Amino acid sequence: MDGVVLMQAQGGSPFEFLFPMALIFLIFYFLLIRPQQKRQKEQEAMLKAISKGDRVVTTGGLHGEVIGTAEDVLTLDIGTQKGQLKVKVERSRVERKIEKGGSE
Repeated sequence: MDGVVLMQAQGGSPFEFLFPMALIFLIFYFLLIRPQQKRQKEQEAMLKAISKGDRVVTTGGLHGEVIGTAEDVLTLDIGTQKGQLKVKVERSRVERKIEKGGSE
């Protein structure tokens, strides 16, 4: 058996596998999960703070002014040239508030 070299299978420790996996999880957490949770908290706070007189944009693209609020339903005035047009919208379907003096 002079020319035959026997190779043994390398059986590394479990930490050699777990360390890279933990590192990948940490990267995903700080780059994807944590920022998404922060955006979700900000959106929920904005939805709770909506009150009468605020101008909002819905996820469907409607621009309007809040003229009535209930627990989960907002009444918006999406006004026309001939007068007032009221629509009821789920509070959760509001995408953003338009700052006063902001452009539509």
